[in-house]
Amino acid sequence: MADRTDNPTRTNLLGIPETLLGEDFVDVEVSAELADGDPREVATRHPDSPLAWATLAQEALEDDDVVSAYAFARTGYHRGLDALRRAGWRGQGPIPASHAPNRGFLRALAMLGETSRRIGDEAEAERVQDFLREADPSLLG
Repeated sequence: MADRTDNPTRTNLLGIPETLLGEDFVDVEVSAELADGDPREVATRHPDSPLAWATLAQEALEDDDVVSAYAFARTGYHRGLDALRRAGWRGQGPIPASHAPNRGFLRALAMLGETSRRIGDEAEAERVQDFLREADPSLLG
């Protein structure tokens, strides 16, 4: 399992090391399964995968089912937070998108922001934007 000390030289301006999910994190396998599989079946097999839930959120948005998309995104977000905490994250600091295992969580987080905005929860959408900015500013283009 990766932890915050894997790369102590890469830090943010506050000196907080980045958090990297392990190379064996579930989303690595899930990414491959999603290439050919039904996201609902993948999420059923891997309920701890932020990527599976983020994918379901995206599909629900494409079907204009904002409430389901929000629920899927929120689930992926919380599953990702659990994984980050196990990897040593303490509630702040970089979570780089350049590290593939982190991307499912970041995608679920971005989906949570988008779905929050669509249901009218602007405070949550802004909180998510701040979180994304701290996690990896390159995500906010």
